[in-house]
Amino acid sequence: MSLFYLFLVALIQGVTEFLPVSSSGHLILLPYFVGIDDQGQAIDVAVHIGTLGAVVAYFWSDVKVGLLGIPRMLTGKIDTPGAKLAFLLLIATIPVIILGLVIKVTGLSDAMRSIRVIGWTMLIFGLVLYWFDQKGPTHKIDTDWSIKDAIILGLWQAIALIPGTSRSGITITGARALGYSREDGAKIAMLMSIPTILASGILLGAEVAGDADWELLKYAGIGAAFAFIAALGALVLMMRLLRSVSFTPYVIYRVILGAVLLIISYSV
Repeated sequence: MSLFYLFLVALIQGVTEFLPVSSSGHLILLPYFVGIDDQGQAIDVAVHIGTLGAVVAYFWSDVKVGLLGIPRMLTGKIDTPGAKLAFLLLIATIPVIILGLVIKVTGLSDAMRSIRVIGWTMLIFGLVLYWFDQKGPTHKIDTDWSIKDAIILGLWQAIALIPGTSRSGITITGARALGYSREDGAKIAMLMSIPTILASGILLGAEVAGDADWELLKYAGIGAAFAFIAALGALVLMMRLLRSVSFTPYVIYRVILGAVLLIISYSV
């Protein structure tokens, strides 16, 4: 793998992980369009770790509160902001873990990695995001997050296991449908990504640990660093833009890309 291609993979993962345009969909499409073999799971794990570091760094004040609340949550006491946040993130992560295991065991993950599937999910869920972003009420902020909302958003997030859906995009869609503001809905979606990315990284990391060598670890480290920088930049930009701009630009991008992919898939 060339350093340029590694940079490309890390850049795409970093930029698209937190934007509502689907990082997994773009990473699946990359080898197809550049004519290079898939980068492999080890690099996927590395760039996911990079993006995980970025969201932890950006939301460190909230992450710190949640981490400090874990011991109290484990004793069954959900009576502090930290314990509540940790508990809600745990609840919201359960659906994606369960469905992810089902998809992996049944082998559906490979069947869904197609240009046609990504084309349809890009198009459909882009329009769904537009609908709820424009029509959804705005009467909730992040501190209104409840167990009921955590379960609902967890189910929304599980849909993102279909390539091209976008984990952040579908979770933000769910948050807007529940009445959260754009900025607060995005914040909840980003915090929900932390245990999800962590669980995914552990699962994939366990699969490739035995095949790792120093050369691969070197590339993985470089990829993680590139992805961290790209993800942090994209996250800062998106959160600032949400104060004055809707999700429509991302929707337009999704619709155009989805239409192009569908034309390609039905013409070959």
